[in-house]
Amino acid sequence: MRAIIADDEQHLAEDLRRRLAQLWPELQIVAVLHDGMAAAQALQELKPDIAFLDIRMPGQSGLDTARSAASDCRLVFVTAFDDHAMQAFEQAAVDYLLKPVSDERLERCVERLKQRNMYTQDVLLARLQQLLATSAKPEPLRWLRVQVGQTVRMVAVEEVCYFQSADKYTTVLTRDAELLLRIPLKELIAQLAPNQFWQVHRGTVVNAKQIVSAHHDLLGKVSLNLRDRPEKIAVSRSYAHLFRQM
Repeated sequence: MRAIIADDEQHLAEDLRRRLAQLWPELQIVAVLHDGMAAAQALQELKPDIAFLDIRMPGQSGLDTARSAASDCRLVFVTAFDDHAMQAFEQAAVDYLLKPVSDERLERCVERLKQRNMYTQDVLLARLQQLLATSAKPEPLRWLRVQVGQTVRMVAVEEVCYFQSADKYTTVLTRDAELLLRIPLKELIAQLAPNQFWQVHRGTVVNAKQIVSAHHDLLGKVSLNLRDRPEKIAVSRSYAHLFRQM
């Protein structure tokens, strides 16, 4: 299988190439492009089996670029914006990944790409419709109802410094409290505003307004300093690109 990657943010394109090489060593990345016109030309000339396309790129969008792909090319749109989902599905995308893409989500995408030849068109359509349904997000959560003993405490989401996974529960850390929310972090993330609450680790979601600085050590590890909490927050390799120096 041969693939191209197109993303105008070069470090994100390289990060995706590196992670795909780990998850799918047999996949040949034949080109990494950084604008829509170059990606369209590569689709026509190289005729890859798979194309990972950012939606917003200079020259032309990933959706326009996709029209240059052969009919059997498998399209995966990778973007920070979820308002293009309908158009992506109209282009018969195999998958639609929202940045930052977690290792688990990328692994599921790879498995889907490997197994696509086992699916009928009806099954593919059902999968895409399911993805479309989940992309219609309700209003972000604004208040948390946290039980403390026999009392239910109301906590404004704005006051949260960060969330930490605690098995089947979630620890909520504010400036002066640590509270336990009876919901897994995975379920909570879907209810938070993605532009304000950033996942920086498999078990950690940080309020971006709380981030004061990001420290890079000699080994390339990243940790965050928060405004209202003394502890440093570790950033996993999957999310380190969010804090890469420009």
